[in-house]
Amino acid sequence: MYNGQTVVYTSGTFDMFHSNHLKMIEYARGLGGTLIVGVSTDELVASYKNPPVIPFEERIAIIKALKYPDIVIPQRSLDHTELVKKLNIDVFVVGDDWVGKYDYLKDLGVTVFYFPRGEGASTTNIKKQIVEQYQEAINKIDHQPNPDVIK
Repeated sequence: MYNGQTVVYTSGTFDMFHSNHLKMIEYARGLGGTLIVGVSTDELVASYKNPPVIPFEERIAIIKALKYPDIVIPQRSLDHTELVKKLNIDVFVVGDDWVGKYDYLKDLGVTVFYFPRGEGASTTNIKKQIVEQYQEAINKIDHQPNPDVIK
């Protein structure tokens, strides 16, 4: 709590920002008076999966431009113990692909919500679709040899 308001924290990579990212942030906004959104740094993301396509500076700028967050900060660690203490976080929201990972925050008095991934857009699916479409385009290229150049 801060100034009598519930402090909510949500975070993510937010690579290739899409509607399900927006839905989670909007959901988090509805859970309290102050919304802090953490954007994972490139270094943090690369420590547990492929690095983001969109650089950190662009991803954080996109999140700052949204109407829902009150504060947007870099997220440099997956351990949120110190962050919870420093920012007086009451509620923690994260995608349900992390179910169970942040249950330890409950011992600090934080309510943890695992937001359902939802249908449709996901960064993984978008990347997969781009690769598939690129491969289809490559396969359609006319593979005829170049004509001999007259010397």
